[in-house]
Amino acid sequence: MKELVDFIFLIIIYFWKFYKKWKEKGRDVLVVNTTMYIYLSFVLYFTLMPIITSLPFIFNHPYTPMNLVPFIDVLNSRGDFVRQVGLNIIMTIPFGFLVPFIKKENVKLLKIAFYTFLLSLGIELLQPLINGVRSADITDLLTNVMGGIIGYVMYLIFKPLTTKILNYLKNR
Repeated sequence: MKELVDFIFLIIIYFWKFYKKWKEKGRDVLVVNTTMYIYLSFVLYFTLMPIITSLPFIFNHPYTPMNLVPFIDVLNSRGDFVRQVGLNIIMTIPFGFLVPFIKKENVKLLKIAFYTFLLSLGIELLQPLINGVRSADITDLLTNVMGGIIGYVMYLIFKPLTTKILNYLKNR
């Protein structure tokens, strides 16, 4: 229920700041940017929420330092590491796929990897701050970047089809 406050806030921000501006740029821009906004809202839901109701308590728990040993849980067969690695990769595939459409420039693989790294680093550093139970992990960072790269490769594969769809929306 606490997440509902965050979602209401995200909906207000969308209509107050973004919707009109994106709509004026064309239906194609509105569809791509709104899709990215919804995607990022769900990333926040699965990684950081509740945020707003947690803000008064962010200093009421110790900050757990980031685990800097890559794939330690995999090497030690701790927990549900296969599921965690898979979910971290899957989580950022849409990011790597959508960023080239938003940037509207010839975005290269290294730039996508860098943007995905920044997104993941932000999440990993904020998780233990917002929620004392969560921790930051270098494995998550690495697997998120892998997911962004996979998403970019999918963008390259499906670019002709998605370009046709976006051109149709633009001219409609």
